[in-house]
Amino acid sequence: MASVAFLGLGVMGYPMAGHLKNKGGHDVTVYNRTAAKAQKWADQHGGAFAPTPAEAARGKDFVFACVGNDDDLREVTIGAHGAFQSMNKGAVFIDNTTASAEVARELDAAARAGGFHFLDAPVSGGQAGAENGILTVMVGGEQDAFDRARPIIDSFARMVGLMGPAGAGQLTKMINQICIAGLVQGLAEGIHFGKKAGLDIEKVVDVISKGAAGSWQMENRHKTMNAGNYDFGFAVDWMRKDLGICLDEADRNGARLPVTALVDQFYKDVQAMGGKRWDTSSLLARLEK
Repeated sequence: MASVAFLGLGVMGYPMAGHLKNKGGHDVTVYNRTAAKAQKWADQHGGAFAPTPAEAARGKDFVFACVGNDDDLREVTIGAHGAFQSMNKGAVFIDNTTASAEVARELDAAARAGGFHFLDAPVSGGQAGAENGILTVMVGGEQDAFDRARPIIDSFARMVGLMGPAGAGQLTKMINQICIAGLVQGLAEGIHFGKKAGLDIEKVVDVISKGAAGSWQMENRHKTMNAGNYDFGFAVDWMRKDLGICLDEADRNGARLPVTALVDQFYKDVQAMGGKRWDTSSLLARLEK
């Protein structure tokens, strides 16, 4: 059993922290900006909660964070009451936020200066993956810190991989989102075309999903897309945040992402339609408006 803190109890962090306590059997203290939610988690799972990130992290071997963006991450780490103020020497900070590679490298340097370790470890699998404890975790950092943290991360993960030095986890998550954006747009266009052609979409997908066109998106999203049901899953607002990170990084490294940039604008159109919290598969709604 390890001594663990978890910072940020959103739709992902709340169940992830629960798996650390219940499946992993670890001693978990949580922090959330809205204290009532931290109290609720503690009441539900039998853990403890703290009023600040620094208090949550004090004395812990491993500290996790899953917050909104770079600024939120800086606030809970290097902010006035951030976890980096009280981290144990030799402890490991694991960041599950989808953030920039730039902030990952910045926080890695700050951790080194403080005598502890930092891993950027964004996740993929959405709310369902978090709730079921089957997330994919892409990690950047040192091998030794990864080896120590891996058994703890396994509490909420199905796949965990060390991708390279600090920032490599975030870069891998960017590739994940780039690939998803293109797949969802292609699926949306395929379903839209099939409906316009008068085909039975269920029959079409039953056949083509067994061939080269098959994908997780097709298997798991075609039914709800065909029914026009988008009130679930990974929100458009979150995807636009992630694609913005991808496009910013591409500006820095010289990568050309024409399809990603185009799909990002399509998601902007969905936001304008009132779909800010719709699932990312709502690209079909834009074609059918």
